[in-house]
Amino acid sequence: MAVPKRKTGRAVTHARRSANNVLKPAPRSLCEQCGVVKLPHYVCGNCGTYNGREVLSTE
Repeated sequence: MAVPKRKTGRAVTHARRSANNVLKPAPRSLCEQCGVVKLPHYVCGNCGTYNGREVLSTE
């Protein structure tokens, strides 16, 4: 079995692991009815529609 000759330094370890800590912005989409930016697969908070149907009353 392969064994490393020297200890891996802290900087090398942290640099390798830092690729997993990158934050990605949440995806966005536009509402079909009112055109407001919203999260995909969520009810629009502005007009209350989802998939072309009114789900919530926004009165």
